[in-house]
Amino acid sequence: MTRSRPRRPGARRRSPAQGPPRAPHAPAFHGARVVVVGFGASGRAAAEVLTAEGAAVRVTERRPAAELGAVAPPGVEVLAGGHLPTHLDNATLVVTSPGVPPDSPVLTWAHERAIPVWSELELGARLCRAPYIAVTGTNGKTTTTELLAAMLCGAGLKARACGNVGYPFSLAAREAWDALAVEASSFQLVYQEHLHPRVSVLLNVAPDHIDWHGTLQSYAGAKARIYARQREPDVHVGNASDPVAAPLSSAAPCAVRWFREGPPETGETGLVDGDVVVRPARGSERTFPVSSRDHAFALDAAAAVTAALAFGVKAPAMASALASFEPLPHRGELVAEPGSVRFIDDSKATNPHAALAALAGRHDVVLIAGGRAKGVDLSPLRAAAGNLSAVVALGEAAPEIEAIFADLLPVRRASTMEEAVALAFVEARPGGEVILAPACASQDMFRDYADRGERFARAAAALAAALGKHDDDGGSDRG
Repeated sequence: MTRSRPRRPGARRRSPAQGPPRAPHAPAFHGARVVVVGFGASGRAAAEVLTAEGAAVRVTERRPAAELGAVAPPGVEVLAGGHLPTHLDNATLVVTSPGVPPDSPVLTWAHERAIPVWSELELGARLCRAPYIAVTGTNGKTTTTELLAAMLCGAGLKARACGNVGYPFSLAAREAWDALAVEASSFQLVYQEHLHPRVSVLLNVAPDHIDWHGTLQSYAGAKARIYARQREPDVHVGNASDPVAAPLSSAAPCAVRWFREGPPETGETGLVDGDVVVRPARGSERTFPVSSRDHAFALDAAAAVTAALAFGVKAPAMASALASFEPLPHRGELVAEPGSVRFIDDSKATNPHAALAALAGRHDVVLIAGGRAKGVDLSPLRAAAGNLSAVVALGEAAPEIEAIFADLLPVRRASTMEEAVALAFVEARPGGEVILAPACASQDMFRDYADRGERFARAAAALAAALGKHDDDGGSDRG
């Protein structure tokens, strides 16, 4: 499986897509007094980078010190237990973590004092010397970013995935890479002005994080900032099939190349029988087989191929990456198969758009859905009723899930993931599927989407093990 740290090829060659070799430089923030808001992965990286670049750094964190679980870099002052106006005294810059809402008091205090507010993405953009591809969208960002990193490595470049994918962009920006694939979230894009990718990608836009952005228009506007500084000869990659994203991509101030869900038009990339097909304006059509039959994965692959071609990656490197790449955890994994029922973990489907993509083309599915809705209308899930045989509702949004499907399908409510798995198995038809595609965030009941997916997988595996033992004892597999 391709990981977030792509391999370092033994033989390297420079290509026209690469910038000049990295040279030593003077500290970029010498004398700056910076307050970092939040001490998660992004905040810790920002504090480390800013300190290395000569700044005096203070961290303000709402959690108590006992919960932080990490040691601050030498010389960094950490003020835990809640934000106070005095934490911003004498600051010349604030770097905020992605989870901090724009209307939070600490950022309001910064704006009132006319202190510039950056994201950690902006910090990386100001320091990065390697050329990079930047990827954003409501769904598919991580898969596309990891695919691009694999393609860049396959082309003989020293490259890696970074940004919202897990390894902070600001750390990668100071390291000696030939190229980077950068995942950018809407939270990060709001507070940046210097992001300038060689190639940018907008995968899709659907309602998500409305509780943070306030409106879909504001959320979409943040996504469009992915290309704000691009000019010729930069390239933006857009989704011709997405009704919200396509108009945004059309406004990019540089060349735009398109991918789409179905067969491509001339000059585009598309999907034919589940494989990626490039139909150039001149030259022969090329087909790239995809390792997974999952439709959402194939569309991400089409976006990655389009972006990699724009960056200058050759076809063999892309074909190799697509043939060997496996979908990432919690994105459509088969985790257990008790009896003849397949349990599929798509915990990363944290909004209705992603959940509908997970259900596309499937039948006889019991859907486990619910969690924290983030201010998003969940009613579009009703469109999937024809794919479903039953629904199990979970978490804060359970009443809304029940209301959406009550007149269409059997709906059960569960109070734990283990109960949800058991109820779903009872409702499942022989040869059918149970899919965890929550359409919601996880933090009402779980640490994050990975914790939620792991709980689902453990419960499904325990059910399969118990069923196997029951069979060995001569029992039947269904009540």
